[in-house]
Amino acid sequence: MTSGELDISHIRLGERPLIVCDVDDVVLQFIGPFQLFLQSQGHAFLPRSFRLHGNIVSQADGAEIEDQEVSRLIEEFFKAQELWQTPLDRAVETLDRLSEEADVLFLTAMQPRFQDQRRRLLDRMGLLFPLLATEQPKGPIVHALHASRSLPVVFIDDMARNLHSVRDHVADCLLIHLMPNSPVHRFAPAAADDVTRATDWTHVAELIEAHFLSGTFTHAVPAA
Repeated sequence: MTSGELDISHIRLGERPLIVCDVDDVVLQFIGPFQLFLQSQGHAFLPRSFRLHGNIVSQADGAEIEDQEVSRLIEEFFKAQELWQTPLDRAVETLDRLSEEADVLFLTAMQPRFQDQRRRLLDRMGLLFPLLATEQPKGPIVHALHASRSLPVVFIDDMARNLHSVRDHVADCLLIHLMPNSPVHRFAPAAADDVTRATDWTHVAELIEAHFLSGTFTHAVPAA
């Protein structure tokens, strides 16, 4: 089973609900550690919009860092992520508990060449769930994973565009918008009204448990 060029044939789902979860700023802290990383490189992050490019400056003279250099810094951070990133509060124990009744899969928006570093980091935290790293749109991937299963499916992300992508490709998916209270996330685009906003991982667990109990999901319809 594949979605575009992404190979998902190794993913084995059981006959139980599926939880597909983003990683950066959902399971692992990203913005906070990235700011510390930038400081170690002599730079600073000045959030003026919901993006990294255009918002990083030199600590020496305040000059804006060019896009090409920002891209290099992001790559360097992901290369060294094991030294910087830590889990969000209650993410590990909540996912561990949810995994007793559902399959959990990580779908991270990251270049696949940094997947080994992320895999080691997640494993070290006891988050042994399957991991897919790709910069492709998430909706078609979740659709390919869930296909025509009549079991409940949940998608958790901090980006409205990813939640909308999954909504457009997967019927009856519980869409959960979870993002940290960070200076940059204050600029984040709002998600549509049919996306549920969660305040923290305790709230996420409550929403998922209620969805599993409600039985409101139906047989998934393949996207046109």
